[in-house]
Amino acid sequence: MPGMIRAQNLVLAYGDRIALAPSTFEIPTGAITAIIGPNGAGKSTLLHAIAGLVEPASGVLSVPFDKRVAYVLQATKLNEMTPITVLEAVRMGRYARLGFFKRFGPGDHEACARAMARLGIEDLGARHLPELSGGQRQRVFVAQGIAQEASLLLLDEPITGLDLVSREYILRVIQEEKAAGVTIVGTTHSLEEARMADHVLLLAGRIVASGPPDQVLTADTLSDAYSHPMSTTGEGQVLHDDPHHNPAESRHVHFERKG
Repeated sequence: MPGMIRAQNLVLAYGDRIALAPSTFEIPTGAITAIIGPNGAGKSTLLHAIAGLVEPASGVLSVPFDKRVAYVLQATKLNEMTPITVLEAVRMGRYARLGFFKRFGPGDHEACARAMARLGIEDLGARHLPELSGGQRQRVFVAQGIAQEASLLLLDEPITGLDLVSREYILRVIQEEKAAGVTIVGTTHSLEEARMADHVLLLAGRIVASGPPDQVLTADTLSDAYSHPMSTTGEGQVLHDDPHHNPAESRHVHFERKG
């Protein structure tokens, strides 16, 4: 099993703009890690870096998963000019394994069928993506991700704004992937979702805190990250409001990690 993802004095930037100031942290193997923080905190940039899409400006980021990485971005925008079917979209998850000009074998077909069944979309195979609801499309893209049978699954706000049925399907699959030994890292704006993780990275242009949810999601650390006081309920739950959060329009990609 691959070792932990480790960062030492990691700096991420876009040109002259620093997205993540020097940060040192670890992400445990075989667990669910939530990356949380306000808008502009560096969450998506860090996820891109783990995926190999953004190179560190300085410092070290070790991702010992070779090429077995699946990345599912938030499916809030769809190119209506590319009306591929659900089955075609899920099958794309196998392309990195097949390479150029290689044909699907029984194992590839079985992996896609299993992924679709697990997300409850097996009856939608012939439907085109523009015909689906947002929750159904997100389930298609998660199915595409798990069809890759990767060791590391990266998820960008996988259940933000979804209907209850789609949310439950995706949350169940995440737990199943964890039980199978897959390392899962996902971004979120929700404290509720972050508390369901095994490990949390709290960002605010830097690593504010990392560790188990009950140690990271405290009033003090959240006040530091969100730059305003936090309150707690009688049950001890920390509440916050991020009025500037608008789900980013983004697209799904699948790729083979380089290096």
